[in-house]
Order: sequence, then C-alpha cells, then structure tokens
Amino acid sequence: MYTSKMLNTDALKGTNIIVTGGGSGLGKSMSKYFLELGANVIITSRNFEKLKATAQELEEETNGKCLPVQCDVRHYEEVEKMLEISIAEFGQINALLNNAAGNFISPTERLSANAFDTIIDIVLKGTKNCTLALGKHWINTKQSKSVVLNIVTTYAWTGSGYVVPSATAKAGVLAMTRSLAVEWAKYGMRFNAIAPGPFPTKGAWDRLLPGNLKDQFDMAKKVPLKRVGHHQELANLAAYLISDYSAYINGEVITIDGGEWLKGAGEFNLLENIPEELWDSLEAQIRAKKRR
Repeated sequence: MYTSKMLNTDALKGTNIIVTGGGSGLGKSMSKYFLELGANVIITSRNFEKLKATAQELEEETNGKCLPVQCDVRHYEEVEKMLEISIAEFGQINALLNNAAGNFISPTERLSANAFDTIIDIVLKGTKNCTLALGKHWINTKQSKSVVLNIVTTYAWTGSGYVVPSATAKAGVLAMTRSLAVEWAKYGMRFNAIAPGPFPTKGAWDRLLPGNLKDQFDMAKKVPLKRVGHHQELANLAAYLISDYSAYINGEVITIDGGEWLKGAGEFNLLENIPEELWDSLEAQIRAKKRR
C-alpha cells in the first residue's frame, strides 16, 4: 500500500508549483505526482537539456503542463528571471518546493573552503534566494495564499559526521522554515519542511556512496522498518503539505525515515569505519565523476 497514491486526482488542480532540482531524482518524482493531481509545474536546474527531456517525459506520462526553466539557484538574478518566466507562463505561482541540493561524503579535513562553500551556496543560499524572491513577490501582489515546502534532513538537528557542509546548510534551512512560518503567516504564507531518510536515487546515491560502498553500507539496515523509502511515499507527503488539506500545518518539519534517526543519530556516522586508503579511492572516483 505504501506505493499507492494518496490524494484525490484533482487535489492540486489549478495550483502552479515551482520545483527546484526538479529534473531528476526525488524532485522529478514529486513533480510527476503534482502533475497527476492537476497542478502545473515549473522544474528548474542548471542542466537545461536534462530539464527539457524530463519535462517532455512528465507531460507525456501525466498529460499535465510542465515548464522547464534553466536556473542556478545560487544566483539571485537567475532566480528572479526564472520567476519572471514562470509568471509569464502561468499568471501566478502558488507554491515553491525548495528541493535543489548538493552533497558528498568526505572527512571534513579533506574539504577545501570552496567545496564547503559550494554546498552552502546551493542548499542554504539557493533556498534563501528562491524563498526571498517568491516571498517578496507574494507580498507585493497581495496574494492571499501560498506555500513554501523545504526539503531538509534529519541530521539538520542531530548533525552528522562526513557531511558537515550539508548538515550546516540544512540546519539553516530548517531555522528559516520555522522563522518565516511565524513572520510571514500574516501574508497568507505557510512554511513547512520534510526530512527524508534513505530514498535511493541514482545520482545522489552514486555521489554519496560511490563504487561498491553501497554494498558495504546497506542503509536499510539502519532503519527499524528494515527498508528504504519509496518515492511515492515522499511524493504523497509533499503533495499533502502543498495542498489545502494541510491548511493548518505551519512551521512543522515532518520526518519520513522509517525511524532511522531515532535508532542512531547522524545518518553518515557509520562511515567512521572507512580506512584512509578507501577514502583516497572514493575521492578519486568523485573527482572523476565531476570531470565528465
């Protein structure tokens, strides 16, 4: 049953949603379900060719309207341009899903300042840029109802070794979520967050657990339910939090991880067991992937 779709087929009819990082992975899965529920979706990322292919695929599968817009969320002027294009296409934007992220595993002493900044800029600064642009627009146009949904992590509050830039950035996003839920509620905005546990996606998991590391560290073993998440489960929750069914939920972070963080805080702390020579090999693999 956990692979079943949850809401009525018209639950998001007439809702226009921006999904950052919507070209692949969890962003793509959530976008697809939004479209199935009647929403129009704007998907953004830096890779426009991938975006166009994803938009076409999603439209063919759902008969919905999916607009690809190239945007590097690290740059505020690009976010403003993306918003301008989205408004020109759909008239108004009702919801923002801040999903764009970057992450890689590494002992912190191996990180350059630039590598640390890259994750902070995508996750925290990117979320800030999109939230500020949309928020200012909604305030200026006196839009009566809007929603921001942020994707965080359970280690936003526990911390976790070996993903320190991500933990730092996601903690900031969580604080922003709770702060603006109070400050901007008077403008008709709701802010909530989802903290997913292990939801396998090829791109993200290949970066986080490259080579045969996925076989050595079975994430399902850390989950009390003894399995990883299914994309539809996350899509169901995201759609609910954007829909009017959740109109009284504001400032909340909902964990969907099968009990993982309660079993052992710090999602990647188990990497303490990796020897130095394996870190050298993993680092070489990650650098090789980035050069492609």
